[in-house]
Order: sequence, then structure tokens, then C-alpha cells
Amino acid sequence: MDFLNGSLEDANSSTSAVDGAPHCSAILPIIFGIICLLGILGNCIVIYTIMKKTKCRAKQTVPDIFIFNLSIVDLLFLLGMPFLIHQLLGNGAWHFGATMCTVITALDSNSQIVSTYILTAMTLDRYLATVHPIRFNYVRTPCVAALVISLVWVLSLLTIIPVWMYAGLMPLPDGLVGCALLLPNPVTDTYWFTLYQFFLAFALPLAIICVVFFKILQHMSTSVAPLPPRSLRVRTRKVTRMAVAICLAFFICWAPYYILQLVHLGVQNPSLAFSFAYNIAISMGYANSCINPFLYIILSETFKKQFLRAVRPVNRKFRVNPSTTDGGSVNLRMAPEGVQHEASSRELIQANMAAH
Repeated sequence: MDFLNGSLEDANSSTSAVDGAPHCSAILPIIFGIICLLGILGNCIVIYTIMKKTKCRAKQTVPDIFIFNLSIVDLLFLLGMPFLIHQLLGNGAWHFGATMCTVITALDSNSQIVSTYILTAMTLDRYLATVHPIRFNYVRTPCVAALVISLVWVLSLLTIIPVWMYAGLMPLPDGLVGCALLLPNPVTDTYWFTLYQFFLAFALPLAIICVVFFKILQHMSTSVAPLPPRSLRVRTRKVTRMAVAICLAFFICWAPYYILQLVHLGVQNPSLAFSFAYNIAISMGYANSCINPFLYIILSETFKKQFLRAVRPVNRKFRVNPSTTDGGSVNLRMAPEGVQHEASSRELIQANMAAH
């Protein structure tokens, strides 16, 4: 195991270290397969629900934009899992060529970083919505949120330049090749790259998120300023609670991975227990992309309603309404069946009252 970077090459290295171990040959591919299936299904549901809401011309909110893009990133991250499963089943061998090795490795690393940066942006948005709900209301718009997402992607692509440069094929026994990050000087470069990845993708965003949420809690406990309407306060509190849960899930799932990255810098010959723990840490990282959609469903009543509205067909019928504004012409309008029945009942009651 020359280095640890990115889930694909990490699993490749750690699997090679414990070749033939039962948990690598059977259990891990099954676990990864379940995570991949549930995660792709859940994130597709989230993406479909928000797209359906937008298609129906409902107002798109800033949290919608962040959640939509986070689901896309999680989906892209999970789409790399079949390649990881194939490597696990093939003892680390890569059969998809050098170009796909670079693309999948870069996509894997980029998804990790974009997820962290989007969560950081969501936290800052919660700060503005909670602490300055009126003062910075002009900043919290869908256009600004879309611009922030674009900047996040650009920043992440710049962050993973070393992955684009050094991802490639590594020779394995029996004439096979593996997909790995081939740093020029593995001894020193691995040390600096691990720290580089740890601080930019984990430690710095975590520090920002913790400080921001501390400020939010401090404001909520000491604020004596006039509060916005109750309905807005309730909605803000619910969205903030969901943002906290998503951030906690992310860092709980990814903390073991980054901690073991640092520990590995001082481990020359990883033991079987270390390799097993590392594979578990990788699976937890992937599981985070599977957990997020279910957090939305559990914690957001609004999302539940939007999902039910997206998947439940609405029966509509034509009815003729006389118009009093266009010279006796009639308008054809679409009305739900229940609304039509209710309107007919009102008309009947009015007619009876007029007759008496």
C-alpha cells in the first residue's frame, strides 16, 4: 500500500494487502452493492421530486437548489461504485483503460470535495436565514445560489488538479494493472498530498461549519430583536435542523476515512485489522451519499408533500365556465375533479336559496 487517496485506489491498495481475506472477497462487494443500489434510487427520487416541482412552476427556493445539486453530486459519486466493486472482485485489477482510470478517480475525488463545499455553503445560507433574515434577504436568491454552486464546482476542479495529473495505471502481479495515483516521489509526496486533501476537503470546511452553527445557536439563545412572522420562523428552524443533520451525517461518515488517512502516514506495514477498518471507513463514506435522501424524507414535511405530489396523478376534467368579462363568451378551464364537484354543489345550493 504505497499511498491512500480516493476511494477507488484506496480500496485497491487495502484489498491487495489482505488478498484472499473473506471480508474483501465476499462481504464488502455485497455491502457496496447495497449502498450503491439504495443510494442511486434515493438520490434519483430527490432529483425527480425537485425537477417535478420546478416543472409545475412552483417557486424554487435556495434550499431546493443546494439539495438538488448535493443529490447530483452524491449520484455521480455512487456511479463510481460499480468500478470499485469490480476491483474488489478482481483483487484490485483494473480493466477499463488509462482514460477511464483518470476520469473515475477524478470524479470520485471531485465528488467528495464538492459535497463538502456545498454543505459549507448551505451552512452559511442557514446563518443568513437565521441571524439576518431581513438584512441579507436580497442575497438569498436562487440566482445567487446557482452562482455559488458554479463557483464551488470550479474551486473543486482546481483542488483536484493533482489527481488529474497523476492518476494512472499501476502494474500488478500476473501482468495485470491497477488504477492508482502515481505520485512522482511517493515517500514525501504522499505525506504532503494527504495533508493537502485532509485540510481542504475536511478540516477547513468542518471548522467553518462548526463556527457558523455556533454563531447560529448563540444568536437563537440571546436574540431579543423583533422576530419575523411565526410561520417563517418555524420553516427556518426546520430547514436549519435538516442542514445540521446533513452536515453531521457527512462528517460522522467521513471522519474515520480522513483519520485513517493520517494514521496511515505513520504505518509502514498495515495489519489485517487496519486494512479491514480502512475498508469499513470507505464504505461509510459511500454510505453518506446513500443516507442523505432519507434524511430529506424523514426531516422535511415539505419534501414529503412535494414527493407525493410528484408521484401521485391528478385527475383533471374540462368544465365550461361562463365568463362575465368577455361579452358572453365561454372559457374552457382545467379543474380537479374534487374542485369541480365542490363548485357544482355551491351552485346547487345557491339555486335552491334563490328559488325560496
